[in-house]
Amino acid sequence: MSAVVPEAARVVRPLELADVPAVAGLEAELFARSAWTEVMIREELGALGRFYVGVDDDAGLAGYAGSWFDGDVAQVMTIGVARRAQRQGLGRVLLHALLDRAVTDGASAVLLEVAVDNDPALTLYRSEGFEVLARRRRYYQPEDVDAWTMRLTLPRPAG
Repeated sequence: MSAVVPEAARVVRPLELADVPAVAGLEAELFARSAWTEVMIREELGALGRFYVGVDDDAGLAGYAGSWFDGDVAQVMTIGVARRAQRQGLGRVLLHALLDRAVTDGASAVLLEVAVDNDPALTLYRSEGFEVLARRRRYYQPEDVDAWTMRLTLPRPAG
């Protein structure tokens, strides 16, 4: 059974510098020792080719996602959903925002890396058509967890 996304969380908005503390809090909640710092997040938001979005609920920032586009392939940098808001479809809403942006930018494909033990994310990515390319050993540091490298080929515009 698919969870229903709350109406307020269906609105995807660009992340702003004012969101940095909330993103850092969610990073710490979700990624523990490998969480990005506020300085890293601030730099990412302003970096060339980056696209970051968020969704809110009644308690504040409920999820965020980001991608990077190099002129050919888009790379999913992160998708994070607060524990209080998980299993409501927000990860899919955020992923779709990144995929829509990649198509708009003219990307030929989207790449991502996901921990091999992150079953909810793997289920989401596979259901959206991502295919496993390879396994990266000891990718997630300091957790020392392997990651799957995955790819989704995007349709090329006609004409």
